[in-house]
Amino acid sequence: VRAPCCEKMGLKKGPWTPEEDQILISFIQTNGHGNWRALPKQAGLLRCGKSCRLRWTNYLRPDIKRGNFTKEEEDTIIQLHEMLGNRWSAIAGKLPGRTDNEIKNVWHTHLKKKLKDYKPPQNSKRHSKNHDSKGPTTSRSSNNSDLTTQKHIDSPV
Repeated sequence: VRAPCCEKMGLKKGPWTPEEDQILISFIQTNGHGNWRALPKQAGLLRCGKSCRLRWTNYLRPDIKRGNFTKEEEDTIIQLHEMLGNRWSAIAGKLPGRTDNEIKNVWHTHLKKKLKDYKPPQNSKRHSKNHDSKGPTTSRSSNNSDLTTQKHIDSPV
């Protein structure tokens, strides 16, 4: 049976203090982090295991790279997101020192907006206005009967 959630047990929520960070760092350096659910009690922290795991993984690990993303890292994220979608941990695996949470945040706050404003070159086939479409062409005109007529003209019999 699982232990009740943090609220029912009276565990601390909210921002971590520097003292709590130091306790977690010292405990993990000494004992490792085999069982996240048992770790807070063993370390003497009034936090739930999930909170400890996320704090360590996203903020306290010694191999985390801090600071702004380079242009190359941003390009890599864009390319990988195109291939993998929102699989942030898979993308983070290709960028050593960056966390999936940090990559997700950069994507949603900067990169997605940058791509939205991106204007492809005019000679691009993918985005040209004169594309060959197999489906019916619909253009808004003065009334809906024109749409229906256009659809029937383009449809194979």
